[in-house]
Amino acid sequence: MSSTHAKSTSSTVCYSRFAVALHWLLAAALFAQLALGWWMIDIPKSPPGLRAGWFNVHKSIGLTIALVVLVRIVWRTIHPVAAHGALPAWQRQAARLNHALLYLCMLAIPLSGYLGSTFTRYPVRYFGIVLPDWNRDWPAAKELMSAVHYAGVWLFMTLLALHIAAALWHWLKRDPVCARMGLPALPRLVQELTRR
Repeated sequence: MSSTHAKSTSSTVCYSRFAVALHWLLAAALFAQLALGWWMIDIPKSPPGLRAGWFNVHKSIGLTIALVVLVRIVWRTIHPVAAHGALPAWQRQAARLNHALLYLCMLAIPLSGYLGSTFTRYPVRYFGIVLPDWNRDWPAAKELMSAVHYAGVWLFMTLLALHIAAALWHWLKRDPVCARMGLPALPRLVQELTRR
């Protein structure tokens, strides 16, 4: 096999540095956003402005995450990466389904949160910048979007738990899957302990 062919084949199964960096940036932002979202629910409404301020931070981060997700989708469309050939077919199909649903949640959750905010009498601020008010106060629509947002968060956390569990499983097996996302190889000592 020529070196040119080998390089071409490798590029189809390995993520680029940009894709890997984007993955971990999104992961950090999503964990922070989840923590903020659950924490801010318990913020009291008094003194005025404190709760609203944190909610606007949450909305701003959510909209930013949605934009980054769109960038990642475009990047993956332009730079497709094949599933690892050593994996069984059912694992490849499960990974595709999980990833598709994760992307759906990462777009639907911020979108439903934003839409729910537009159905109130309060302005939506993006890091302090007031966004155009194109909707109207509509409590029923606000409740619907809140329900979609809440259900989406629980679905996302479930999918994320499965994603992390699968990544740990591949990491413990020391197969090449995790290496594609920049994870270091499992230390030999840990590998020996897990085999016992």
